[in-house]
Amino acid sequence: MEHTHQINTRIPIEKKGILLSPTKLKFESNGVLNPGIFQEGEEVHIFYRAVEDGNYSTIGYAKTNEHLDLIERKSSPLITRDFDYEKHGVEDARIVKIEDTYYITYTAYDGINAMGALATSKDLKHFEKKGIITPLITYNEYKYHLEHCNQERLNPKYYHYYNLFAQIGLVDEKHRYLRDKDIVLFPRKINGKFVMLHRIWPGIQIVQFEKWEDLTKEFWEDHIKNLHDHILMDPLFDFEVNYLGAGCPPIETKDGWLMIYHGVCETPVGKTYHAAAALLDIDDPSKVIGRLPYPLFSPVEEWELKGVVNHVVFPTGAALFGGDLHIYYGAADKHTAVAKVSLQLLLSELKKTAIS
Repeated sequence: MEHTHQINTRIPIEKKGILLSPTKLKFESNGVLNPGIFQEGEEVHIFYRAVEDGNYSTIGYAKTNEHLDLIERKSSPLITRDFDYEKHGVEDARIVKIEDTYYITYTAYDGINAMGALATSKDLKHFEKKGIITPLITYNEYKYHLEHCNQERLNPKYYHYYNLFAQIGLVDEKHRYLRDKDIVLFPRKINGKFVMLHRIWPGIQIVQFEKWEDLTKEFWEDHIKNLHDHILMDPLFDFEVNYLGAGCPPIETKDGWLMIYHGVCETPVGKTYHAAAALLDIDDPSKVIGRLPYPLFSPVEEWELKGVVNHVVFPTGAALFGGDLHIYYGAADKHTAVAKVSLQLLLSELKKTAIS
C-alpha cells in the first residue's frame, strides 16, 4: 500500500487531545491506554489499562465530566492481577451495565496466552472475577474444529495463528490456547440473551447465550465448527486489510447499533491502527446494515504517531453528550485521548453505505 495514513474527509472529527498520560507512579509509569468507559449522567468513569515496567498491566481509574475536567484519579490500581491466568496483565477493559450488574470484560494475559475474562460489580468499587470466558482450546484442537467449517465461506486467514505456531513448533503445547481478545458486550440483552463480540484473528465474531454457565468448552467447540456462521465482519477495506477487532460497546440508536471498532493495515512504516464504524440491525445485531468504507479517524497527531507502539488509535469506549459522541481511545499505546464526532452525521453517513 502506498499510503501511510488514511484520513477521513467526510465526517468532521475533533481531536480533543490527550486526557491521561503515564505518571511517576510505578503501576502506570509506562502507559495509560485503552480505557473502558461508563457514562453516568454528566460523569464519565474511566477504567484504563495501566502499564508498568516489564509490560505488566492493571486497571487504573479516573473520572471526568463532559468538558474533560479531571474530577478524580486513583493513585493505585482499581483492578489488580490476582490469578495465574492474568499474572502478566489485566488489559483493555470494556464495561457495560445490564439490569443491576456492571460487566467488565478484559484481556487476561499470563505471559503466553491472551484470552477474554470477566469481572462483575454492583458498585464499580468491588469486583468479582469470574475467570476466562473464551475458548480454552489448543491450536491443534482449533485447527481440527475449524476444518469442519464451510471452507468456501471462511477466510483462510483464520488458520494464521495455527500456521504461525506450527512453523515454530509450538502447536503441540498443551497450555498454549487460542488467542481471543477484544471481548465486548452489548449494553442490554437482546431477545433474552447476552450478546457478545469477540476476536479470533482476523475478524470480529458474535455470540449469543442465555447465561454465563453456557460458555463451556463444548459450546466453544461447536462455535468454531460453525465459525463461518458467527463471523460478524472480516477485513474488507484497504485500511483494515490485515485484521480488525471490536472497540467500544455498541451504542443503541434509532437507526441501529452503532459499532466503533479498529482496523489494521500494513504501511511503509509498519502497522497502522485506524478507528472505524459500522451499523448493526437493532433486533438482529448479527446483521451488518452499514459500514464506512474509510476510517472514522486515523493516527495523525504526534501523540498517536509516536509512543510505545507507533501509529495507533485504539477506540474502547464512548460517551454521549447531547448530539456529540466522545470516543475514548488509546494513542500509540501510551496515552488515553478523546475524539468528538456528531452522532447524527455519523449515522447519516453510515445509512448511505446501507448493505442489502
